[in-house]
Amino acid sequence: MKVKFLITFLFLAFIIILFFLGLKNNNIYETKNLIGKKIHNFEILNFDEDTLIKNNSLKNNEYTLINFWSSWCTPCRNEHVYLSLLNKNNLKILGINFKDKKNNAKDFLSELGNPYYEILNDKNGKESVNFGVFGIPESILVDKNLIIVKKYIGPLNKSTYEEIIKIVKNK
Repeated sequence: MKVKFLITFLFLAFIIILFFLGLKNNNIYETKNLIGKKIHNFEILNFDEDTLIKNNSLKNNEYTLINFWSSWCTPCRNEHVYLSLLNKNNLKILGINFKDKKNNAKDFLSELGNPYYEILNDKNGKESVNFGVFGIPESILVDKNLIIVKKYIGPLNKSTYEEIIKIVKNK
């Protein structure tokens, strides 16, 4: 009887200790450590799934904004006007379509316009996680050396638009 009680007590103590140790962890999503680092090598199928796009293709652009989006994402719809404005300012924007149905994505772009010079397809979201993306929309600004200049979590807005223009114009 005493052995059962002791085992139960030790098990509960172990669970409680694990719980309190877990509370001390900082689980806030931080991206500060990504700034200044090179993006990893990637190979992702383009939207039509006939060409494999690699990270080296970004070296052709002075700057590239990698934008993770989906047709079902309301904030993606809200930021779309700023993506179009950035495109009009000659910023190359690579779109990565996240967990979306191809027809819905095409309808989205037909309705709002296509600001992307290339669209990649991340059907299951695994490639986006490799970029440190856990929700959409998110955008990553990289230079021609594939160094991350800035990361934007959430939809782009007037302020972030102006910040991006300032960065790319001050090459």
